[in-house]
Amino acid sequence: MPLRIIINADDFGLSPDVNEAVAKAHRHGILTSASLIVAGDAWEHAVDLARQMPRLALGLHVLAVNGPAVLPTEHIPLLLDHRGRFPNAPLRLGLLYFLNRRARRQLERELHAQFDRFAATGLPLSHVDGHMHMHVHPAVFTIVLKLAVEYRARGFRLPRDEWWPPRVRTPDAIVMRCLSAPCAKRLRQRGLAVPRRCYGLARSGRMDEQYVLDLLRRINAPSAEIYFHPACDHRLDPAGPNPGDLATLLSPAVRQEILSRGMQLSTYADIQEA
Repeated sequence: MPLRIIINADDFGLSPDVNEAVAKAHRHGILTSASLIVAGDAWEHAVDLARQMPRLALGLHVLAVNGPAVLPTEHIPLLLDHRGRFPNAPLRLGLLYFLNRRARRQLERELHAQFDRFAATGLPLSHVDGHMHMHVHPAVFTIVLKLAVEYRARGFRLPRDEWWPPRVRTPDAIVMRCLSAPCAKRLRQRGLAVPRRCYGLARSGRMDEQYVLDLLRRINAPSAEIYFHPACDHRLDPAGPNPGDLATLLSPAVRQEILSRGMQLSTYADIQEA
């Protein structure tokens, strides 16, 4: 069987610039899937675009750190900063979610609101993933898994690159691989599809053409997801949405490599195994 490969864009809905990059990468490039931030400044614009692109699979990019929330601060005061946003403090929030029952109840309330907002679009829920992969934190995962099943998501991202080459063995990659390992069995039991490999963490915001070509040549698995952060504007954070990722998604060389290796551009609906 051909290797099924999901090409996903994160941060859909973050800004009009990111939305236009996602649309361009899908219409003219290899993008098959996108993950929507339903609290993003341009989430409604993203939904309008998604309705014009029925072949673009749309998932939910759960936000529980470093970004906007759906609910106001008075509903989830333990979670948000003075701006009404989740702070960029994954370690502190991770400990809070793990140790504080009230914080977990507030988090469940917010995540339920995020799933509700996605459901209100009427678009099918392809998959669930999370900003900065907070969705695989043990306390957060339990909530997100329940909601993913309730809202009939087809699949679920686990950040599980290979342990090699050594350049991917960053502390973040090791932590995420360890957090993801116990999740796979629970996802399989609930019928959620998970690609065997998922790439993007080691080079987040720097998914240049040569790296992706090398990656495509070494993938040895029946299914994989490669996620990007495309944008058009050079002024955006180089570690996040960026035009370099968009250029790779539009690259004729990358498309030709996928075709020459007999890989099948896919979505979570096409993936079977966890």
